[in-house]
Amino acid sequence: MSELIQPITERLQLRQWREEDKPAFAAMNADPRVMEFFPAQLSRQESDAGVDRCSAHIEKYGWGFWALELRESGEFLGFVGIKNVTEDLPFAPAVEIGWRLAYPYWGKGYASEAARASLQVAFDILHLNEVVSFTPLQNIRSQRVMERLDMQRDSLVFEHPQVPSESPLLRHCLYRLPAKEWKKRSE
Repeated sequence: MSELIQPITERLQLRQWREEDKPAFAAMNADPRVMEFFPAQLSRQESDAGVDRCSAHIEKYGWGFWALELRESGEFLGFVGIKNVTEDLPFAPAVEIGWRLAYPYWGKGYASEAARASLQVAFDILHLNEVVSFTPLQNIRSQRVMERLDMQRDSLVFEHPQVPSESPLLRHCLYRLPAKEWKKRSE
């Protein structure tokens, strides 16, 4: 196991998952608003398996898709973080940044704030060369977050191998942030 990294921002704590996060995460993954740009809402079993995968990645590497909570109250908001992409993606190997927040926490800047802390880990602690992010072409909200993070849209549009071929969500866009661009903005 690597040393666990658990970023803190002014309002947020990114941390390792806890068993008590599972019910709130499952409720979030069953919300059609939250899952609008995913092939399906998740069952409780699928959602719990997702927590277990996120937790195992953090245990192995020290970083990953962290559980996100409000520092003031300890309230669970969703997840934000960085993780290794699956090998079946056309730009693998790579580290992606991602987020998913429960609907009541949208529009408050939490995703961007936590994502910036995740990028700081990626570039200033892990010294990665690049971080990527991707989403279905229709998911304009996530693309706006990527743009707020100064990520640039790549020319690659790809069919996500884990999305059913008949799904309107099959085609994804890719965004990239090279370390040199992050360092320019941090100076």
